[in-house]
Amino acid sequence: MNESTDETRIRLLLLDEHGLFRASLARFLSSERDFEIAGECGTPAQALEILCGSAVDLVLLDLDLGSEHGNEFISAAKQAGYEGQFLVVAGTPDGRTAAMALKLGATGIFLKSEPPERLVQAIRVVFKREVWVDPKVIQMLVDQLIDQYGQVRDHASTTVLEERERKVLLGILGGLTNKKIGENVGLSESSVKNIVQRLFGKAGVKKRSQLVRVALEGSLGATRNLIRRQLREAQTPITTEAKSKQRRQSTSTNHSSARQSSV
Repeated sequence: MNESTDETRIRLLLLDEHGLFRASLARFLSSERDFEIAGECGTPAQALEILCGSAVDLVLLDLDLGSEHGNEFISAAKQAGYEGQFLVVAGTPDGRTAAMALKLGATGIFLKSEPPERLVQAIRVVFKREVWVDPKVIQMLVDQLIDQYGQVRDHASTTVLEERERKVLLGILGGLTNKKIGENVGLSESSVKNIVQRLFGKAGVKKRSQLVRVALEGSLGATRNLIRRQLREAQTPITTEAKSKQRRQSTSTNHSSARQSSV
């Protein structure tokens, strides 16, 4: 049995103006062995006070905080010295607000309409400094770019991505870890890490969330088709693993049907 220790617990701070939602979420998350609720609050001022006095690994926040905005809190928290992760848990964010949250340092965007079990998965992904962006949010960002520019700016980009780089970028857009990307494309985890660093260099960024933002802006080679492909194939951020499971289940069902018909 794997007992969670203080060192392995993920310390969470909940920031949402709706008290009932906040309290319910705190009860649900505290039932996970590796989660610890460091605090819950309804205003950015209260959240900053907790960050200054407590160790927090990850902040879950809504972007709509009444008269204040979640993006302003992200900036204020980083200026105050907070070095942990931000996971936006939003109702219906618009593309511009979501893009700004990623630009300011959010590592993930999760929609409140999704099942709570998916939120647990998203927290663990973001805690590992991987990116979690809901496919619906990616669609909003792409639509906004098309509406704003009339066409995606891929054609104007001078950046050329190699085939392996495109595959790794597709995995990053899907929220996959380096290990899982390597398994999918037949590369070692260290090779994937090297390619990720190469993508960082081409994009001029240091974090995956920044790389996702640059890709969505169309500034990293011909990324439009990659994003469209991701949206077609994905119903969840962890897409490739889910589709493999579906194929295994389908194969098992077909074999079972064949055996029954031969009896």
